[in-house]
Amino acid sequence: MTDSRDLKVIAAFFILAYLFSWSIGVPLALQKQGLIHDVLPSWTHYLVGYGPMLSAVVVTLFAEGGPGLARLWRRCMVVRSGPFWWLMGLSPLVLGAAILITMNVLLRKPVALEEFGRVHFLPPLGIGALGLWIGTFGIGEEVGWRGFALPGLQKKMSALLSTIVLAVFWGLWHLPQFFYLFDPSIAVGWAFGLFTGTLLLTWLFNGSKGSVPVVALWHGCFNFMTASIAADPLVPVILSTVVMIWAVIILFIGGTSRLTRQEKVLA
Repeated sequence: MTDSRDLKVIAAFFILAYLFSWSIGVPLALQKQGLIHDVLPSWTHYLVGYGPMLSAVVVTLFAEGGPGLARLWRRCMVVRSGPFWWLMGLSPLVLGAAILITMNVLLRKPVALEEFGRVHFLPPLGIGALGLWIGTFGIGEEVGWRGFALPGLQKKMSALLSTIVLAVFWGLWHLPQFFYLFDPSIAVGWAFGLFTGTLLLTWLFNGSKGSVPVVALWHGCFNFMTASIAADPLVPVILSTVVMIWAVIILFIGGTSRLTRQEKVLA
């Protein structure tokens, strides 16, 4: 595949990811703003996360056919990444639990883990919300962003520059959610948090030898600990701060070329 075609394929992926996800996100936003009558139930928000995955499958099928789909599938099945990387995938849950224990002991603010099962648009799910986050935005997004787009970008540029490009498109992908879910006042801090999270996920993806399950696990665990509508707001603030510091350390130790000691994962 030529360099120019590579760029066209990656561009097509981003466009289709937006189209698939925004076909749900935009109507939800218009409904929330009172510009149209309700045409979609609010729970369809959780289907938004599958846009990048659907885009990756469609673009791969048209650009590379069966062999390309087989390569994408193998990347989605990388599980022999070593215990360290699986622990890193679970780290938001582990760190979040540590934060909860500290708050319960030192601040006497009892918060139970099951409280994080209270999510938008659905009844309380308890610990089942963790499966919801991993199975929707975890897998749905990561098959596309890291499983498809990141290897293609890293084929042409450093891991850091690939991360910056991906963070921009990933951030803009969330735009409709600022009109039906997010508070627009958090946009600047949220954007910085998303960039540092993207940096950490590039490190995690390259370090785990291109494991989509590992990055999907991290993504789902992070959402579980930060996106609840009932849990104490200190937990997501502290956890997000830890991620930001972690990302800076990764950048200084791993270097801009690969962000890790392992080789970049390429398309």
